[in-house]
Amino acid sequence: MAGEDKTEKASPKKRRDERKKGNVLQSKDVVTVGVIAISFYILEFWTPHIFRYTTDIFHKYISLMKTTYDFNDTFITQLFKDMSFTIFASTGLLAVAVMTASVVFTGAQTKFLISRENIKFKFSKLNPLTGIKRMFSIRSMVEVIKNSIKIFILGYVIYNSIIDSLIQVPSLVSLDLVAGVKFISTSVMVIVKSVIIAFVVISAFDFLYSWWEYEKNIRMSKQDVKEEYKQLEGDPHIKGKIKEKQRAISMTRMMQQVPTADVIIRNPTHYAIAIKYDIEKDKAPIVLAKGKDNIAMKIVEKAEEYKINIVENVPLARALYASTDINREIPLEFYEPVAEILAWVYRIKKKGKPV
Repeated sequence: MAGEDKTEKASPKKRRDERKKGNVLQSKDVVTVGVIAISFYILEFWTPHIFRYTTDIFHKYISLMKTTYDFNDTFITQLFKDMSFTIFASTGLLAVAVMTASVVFTGAQTKFLISRENIKFKFSKLNPLTGIKRMFSIRSMVEVIKNSIKIFILGYVIYNSIIDSLIQVPSLVSLDLVAGVKFISTSVMVIVKSVIIAFVVISAFDFLYSWWEYEKNIRMSKQDVKEEYKQLEGDPHIKGKIKEKQRAISMTRMMQQVPTADVIIRNPTHYAIAIKYDIEKDKAPIVLAKGKDNIAMKIVEKAEEYKINIVENVPLARALYASTDINREIPLEFYEPVAEILAWVYRIKKKGKPV
């Protein structure tokens, strides 16, 4: 059906849900080129130190061949220590750089997401049919084409770099060993830098393609959007229960305020308004409670229970009910009639006569 076509952009909730599943935008080429670039630039910086460490241990043990030396436990232990130090000093920084670069470039794309969904063992991964389907899927075909293009571009760059370096190979005959090693290492680094530049361009296109593919895969159909909206809004039945509960709580609080009212203004059977005015705190009289029909009767019953003065005024009761919310000041146009009622109530209270 046309309505099931995924034409809508993913909502924030959809993106959060996909992230919880471990489905995030990530280009592996960005990680690869980052690790390669960092590794080789660290290697270029650290190569003189590696050469020095290797040369020192080589000279040390070659020189021992000129003398008589006992190959005892002490010698073997020292040899092991020297070899371990040389290996660690030569490769330690590079290993740390590779691990750090891998974490940083991956985390920069995934925002350092650790998803339990990706860690969970799934039997479907052991299903050979599922693996065969993935092998011959459109996504796999696209990956094959992408990798073929990458190999062609990198092969072309490496070929041109090697051809440029081969011109200088005959001159190696006249160089000593150290100079020859330096020449080869310099040529290799030139080739590597060319490869890195090509890889940066490739990874940029790969990132854009990965972004397009990711956005395409998490699109939603119009029906998905509607279902999500219903979920966010909540089930109508549950919402009704919540509103009913909220009304009950509001009613309880309102009825608890009735005993503190100064007067109840009522339409004999349909409306009841509880008014309170504290001259020291309030700018105007406040409606503590209001109700219609059954609620009005409950307000009146509560007022009678606590001996609150009750005044019948049909138009005023109706007007206050329609215009004023609970715990709000009455509108300006009702100041005068309400003031007259309150003044009368205060006079009655002073005389000690209940109304």
